[in-house]
Amino acid sequence: MNKFDERIQHILNDQTEQDAIEMKKEVWDGIEKELFEGSPIQPKKKKKLFPVIGAAAAAIALLISVETETGSAFMNNIKDLFAPEKEIIQSIEGQEEPTNVQLHEGKEAEYVIYIDESRYKMIIGENSDLITTIDPLPEKYPEVSLEIKQYPTVPPEALADDLQSSLKPEFPNLRDVETVTEPVEGYHLHGLTESTWDGNVIDLYIVSNGKGGSFALTSKYFLEAAEGHGARFYHMLESFEVIE
Repeated sequence: MNKFDERIQHILNDQTEQDAIEMKKEVWDGIEKELFEGSPIQPKKKKKLFPVIGAAAAAIALLISVETETGSAFMNNIKDLFAPEKEIIQSIEGQEEPTNVQLHEGKEAEYVIYIDESRYKMIIGENSDLITTIDPLPEKYPEVSLEIKQYPTVPPEALADDLQSSLKPEFPNLRDVETVTEPVEGYHLHGLTESTWDGNVIDLYIVSNGKGGSFALTSKYFLEAAEGHGARFYHMLESFEVIE
């Protein structure tokens, strides 16, 4: 029996509030190590939160009743794992750029994502959330935004097929759906209206919401901004995490 198993057994024998608090800290420490192995600035490899928690979370749920004050605090503060602000290193136009980013969550805390608030703002909508530039771009520039929309009852594969069909008229050369693991794990669609500086570009990622539905993550920008806004949206999506 390893130390973690011994700790669980100890709490089974003596379920005091102090035990619960200590156990919570141990689990968080373990999760943080799994998620952010390597550099403290950026994970060596992106990992999803809830598969990492696995049996540990199940054990906690059994050990600490959600009706207790300690249990409720634990179950309702998953986001405690995420720092409200951190520094990342992102590659923009071929240069490594240190950037301070801030934690944001969806309308009903169904996901979290880090945003560079010096450049972008997040607008929580009724049906979807939108990340866009703080100041509107001049009229001559096409739309620059990252939309996050949930489809609660549509599985990722089916949604990818549906969205591919709906985008074809606007993007005749839309690429076929492909499976990806970066910046998120799911499906990807990429399209360009025309090969001019102001040609509209779309990068659409579809990921599971963990409940039989999907999230559609749609970044829009123009061709000249591919290494600017396009790259920044890509790095934002690397921080996207579903809270199941």
